Amino acid sequence: MHAGGAERVASTLVNAWAARGDEVTLLITYSGRGECVYPLDERVRVVWLADHLARNHSILAPLSRLITLRRIIKKSGANLAISFLTNVNVASIVATRGLNLPLIVCERTNPSIVNNVGWLLTKLRQLTYRFATRVNVQAVPTVFGLRSMVPAMRCVDVIPNPLPAELINHSTFADVVASELKIKQVVAMGRLSADKQFDVLIEVFSRVAQAYPDWQLTIWGDGPERLALEAQVLQLGLQARVKLPGRTKQAWQSLASGQIFGMTSRVEGFPNVLLEAMALGLPCITYDCPSGPAELTESGISGYLIGMNDKEGFVQALKQLMDDAQSRSELGQRGAESVKRRYAIAKVIDDWDAVFDRIQRDDSSEYRS
Repeated sequence: MHAGGAERVASTLVNAWAARGDEVTLLITYSGRGECVYPLDERVRVVWLADHLARNHSILAPLSRLITLRRIIKKSGANLAISFLTNVNVASIVATRGLNLPLIVCERTNPSIVNNVGWLLTKLRQLTYRFATRVNVQAVPTVFGLRSMVPAMRCVDVIPNPLPAELINHSTFADVVASELKIKQVVAMGRLSADKQFDVLIEVFSRVAQAYPDWQLTIWGDGPERLALEAQVLQLGLQARVKLPGRTKQAWQSLASGQIFGMTSRVEGFPNVLLEAMALGLPCITYDCPSGPAELTESGISGYLIGMNDKEGFVQALKQLMDDAQSRSELGQRGAESVKRRYAIAKVIDDWDAVFDRIQRDDSSEYRS
């Protein structure tokens, strides 16, 4: 599996279910085989759809994939299926029709705000989601957005992303005080795409760079906006102060190397990177984008929540934290305690169990974490 948010959540959940004794099969539906970036419990049975597909480049290839997917699901003997990502959700709904198998599909973004799946999948989602047993989203605002586009859905439950168990007990915490460091860091992480608005973060940092020469900005990740961001850094003359080191295989360690975490996204589904930065004890500053930052920061109690596109508000929050190591420490600790209490994997597994119980009792009431 790739190093995406849905993949991280799926691996965390299947590991937890396997650890408590459930029989779990992880069916990976990529067109080709690959490697699992996130560690999996040895008790999780992993099946690659690509291993069961004949080479077929004809117009019938999509039908062949659906037939193979249906055959694997049927053969597994599962009594419940959960799918992630819109394209997989649509395929799973079609493939399981008539199998009398409860299916929960998980939508990762608010489609009324951002359409990152194209017109065809948007239409297929509208046509097929009504046949899913239940739909899962990560934040309450997404419920209303999704229902406005797919009004015929049966049940829409809200369950947030979990913190991996390893991060709950993680021994590495950010040194936010950094009294012995000559250079301190504002860190960010994510795909270098337009929705992440890293250009805004670079602009905001440029406004404080001269007054705070002992700070730099490091943005981890890669993507289609890299060249534009590099050109922006060059134009601002900040080549020595703004770093774009690319992807990292040690996300938590890379985040923990910073003293402040910043996020200027235009839209999120439920930002894992913000959740994990808070768990590591980083004081966080984030735009109040839909969806997730308001929930994670408790409306600004456990992190700075800045109004969308309020660059000056972001600048002032940066200055306050750069100026005061004690404030960084206190906010980081408050954020870590908050997310570990609310998003611990045990708590989220209980949320999922509540949904499973509703399915077993044929209860159509919607669940809110």
